[in-house]
Amino acid sequence: MPLLDVKNIETYYGPIMAIKGVSLVVEEGQIVTILGANGAGKTTVLKTISGVMEPEKGSVKFMDRQIDHVEPDKIVKMGISHVPEGREVFHDLTVRENLMMGSYLRNDKDGILRDVEICYDYFPILKTRSKQLGGSMSGGEQQMLAIARALMARPKLLLLDEPSLGIAPFLVKEIYEIIKKINKEQNTTILLVEQNAPMALAVSHIGYVLELGRIVLNDTCAELMENEDVKEFYLGISDQSIRGTKRWKRKKKWR
Repeated sequence: MPLLDVKNIETYYGPIMAIKGVSLVVEEGQIVTILGANGAGKTTVLKTISGVMEPEKGSVKFMDRQIDHVEPDKIVKMGISHVPEGREVFHDLTVRENLMMGSYLRNDKDGILRDVEICYDYFPILKTRSKQLGGSMSGGEQQMLAIARALMARPKLLLLDEPSLGIAPFLVKEIYEIIKKINKEQNTTILLVEQNAPMALAVSHIGYVLELGRIVLNDTCAELMENEDVKEFYLGISDQSIRGTKRWKRKKKWR
């Protein structure tokens, strides 16, 4: 039984279908990535899983329980934490207060305090900035804070939306190293969506490629990194002069 089982979901923004029959599986302990260009529907997939949006068709099962029409706060209680695109920290709260907000559904005081220290171990900058307002931190520091706040809920499944977006390259590498550590040391299953394909494929076990709201390819990340289509469109390994023709042919083939 997979930890997360998404089957044929269709989700709309008003009359516009954003994702079209998307299916994916996430096994416990894995890091799974969804790759795709801006506007492909990656964020909509995560919002549908976390309950922020409801699918018109299809189903989302978490730990064999159907959750596609469950309120987001109840989904958090079940063990799913969502770090949205753009970080969205509480700007007027301190770093420590932001972390404590992540534990608002818990009542184990000692465990909460231990987890604050665990977050500080993963993100030492947060400890040195514990009294600083979240809104005054850099983009990379806010991303670290957003991930740490999500961890405070002790999720079984962590959803990460574009963790590299708008962040300096040296911090992107650091954040992805920490993501690997969280997965390995906490056994936290992670589903992430990314445009930074090289970084995402390097840390993930399974990858899905999303184009125009549809899954067009999925495989192990080791295989995807050797796939000619992925190399050309996402890893930048190809003759630039023939991309246009190849892209049309391959998109047709994928579908």
